Amino acid sequence: MRSGSAGRARGFTYVAMLISVAIIGVGLAGTAEVWSLAQQREKEAELLFVGNQYREAIGRYYDATPGGGKRYPEKLEHLLEDNRYPMPKRHLRKLYADPLTGKAEWGLMEAPDGGIVGVHSLSTATPLKQAEFGNADRTKGCEPRRCRRQGLP
Repeated sequence: MRSGSAGRARGFTYVAMLISVAIIGVGLAGTAEVWSLAQQREKEAELLFVGNQYREAIGRYYDATPGGGKRYPEKLEHLLEDNRYPMPKRHLRKLYADPLTGKAEWGLMEAPDGGIVGVHSLSTATPLKQAEFGNADRTKGCEPRRCRRQGLP
């Protein structure tokens, strides 16, 4: 009789351990998903910051064009060292990497008359944030005339 009840107790302990491992697994899976979403939100916030840095630098470059004809930079590297003056100007401290792809490569938005008007991520992932952007972040690529009308470079 004793061996029968001890066998049942061991069987009960085994089932209880299986259930607890399953519960822990579900909890860890949920935690991983929350962590992944938090990482994605953080990367998107960093992308907006970096995009604003490029937007402001391109605007400074455009506004600092000597003479009458305003020009956009031909390459992103021109934002680091603007050699159009005797003393080179720096409109950007460094070229940022795309936070979503981790690469230094960006999609370039070009002006009709040449030059870079803006940058965009080359990531194909669907963004989490799709609403409630600031005014400067709402434009999805614009022609130079429309950008200037909205206060953009």
